[in-house]
Amino acid sequence: MYLIEPKRNGQWVYDPGVSMAIQDYVKDHIFLDEDILFTYMMHPVVQIGKYQNAYEEVNQPYMDEHGIQIVRRVTGGGAIYLDDRNMSFCFLMDVNQSNDIFGNYKRLYEPAIEALKKLGVDENLLEQKGRNDLVLDGKKISGAAMTVEKGRVYAGYSLLTDPNYEAMVSALNPNMKKLESHAIQSVRSRVGSIRPYLAPEYQNMNVWEFTDYMLCELLGIDDVSEAKRYELTEEDWANIDQLTAEKYHNWDWNYGRFQQFEYKMTERFPVGTITVGLVVKQGKIADVQITGDFFGKKDTKEIEAALMGVRLRKGDVLEALQPFDLKDYFGNISTEEFVSFLMSEKVPTI
Repeated sequence: MYLIEPKRNGQWVYDPGVSMAIQDYVKDHIFLDEDILFTYMMHPVVQIGKYQNAYEEVNQPYMDEHGIQIVRRVTGGGAIYLDDRNMSFCFLMDVNQSNDIFGNYKRLYEPAIEALKKLGVDENLLEQKGRNDLVLDGKKISGAAMTVEKGRVYAGYSLLTDPNYEAMVSALNPNMKKLESHAIQSVRSRVGSIRPYLAPEYQNMNVWEFTDYMLCELLGIDDVSEAKRYELTEEDWANIDQLTAEKYHNWDWNYGRFQQFEYKMTERFPVGTITVGLVVKQGKIADVQITGDFFGKKDTKEIEAALMGVRLRKGDVLEALQPFDLKDYFGNISTEEFVSFLMSEKVPTI
């Protein structure tokens, strides 16, 4: 497995947009003879999922006051706060060689769990829980996301060693459906830290020492200097700079995709929260947007396009969606469940 670090001229790059652009560019343009592992650590940022409405996820006044940026990733899932106190790890894995890892978060976390156990973390307290969380002693220490593009699984997660609870609480606007369904009282009550559970000899590890240790474990090497690396070329950097400017530093990508709609329905499914906004004119769907923290292999813009101009009647909507397997777009949800939700019928919740 190759290691690619966000370094330019030997210096670590903390800009969230550049870090995301590196991964995006490599994902689409660099194909090596083995899988790829990225590390990234950013200036304070809220990273939102591909299908989320930024205005509904963040506390913009707080972010402006504290210099916290926002960046949209190309995978689904929910909003997370990231900063330079915790390292994140991302993978590009050949879909044909990865033993069906897509959607299998338990398998994705297995190497990290084994690594944490070697640092003294009690394996009985570690658990992959819910859709995509890693939990330690009942508290979340990681959330993962993944998608499939060009024959590779693109997946990643952060590991919280020193979480900034105040920023997590203040920068994010929690989805009320999640609060109701999980009875969450506060971010601090559900988000944990790895550090208190480390063996005494590892308690004082800083983020770089922790990262080097994790890299050795994930890459199967004894020292980080042994890592097989791909060094980004000047041509790579030119393309990354362009992608950063056109996408990850672009207001339209981070904020501008979504707007407010006349009718809005939100429901918490086992696959995540789904929100649908509709404009209905003369009984037909004149505009539609789908947001949420679900994961899918395909872009929901295809579903939005299929619903345009369709009469808001159950039979018509079912017919319009008949050519699609909604599991490709949302995860394990049937067309009937989705249409029942769209028509405001009773649907199963978690």
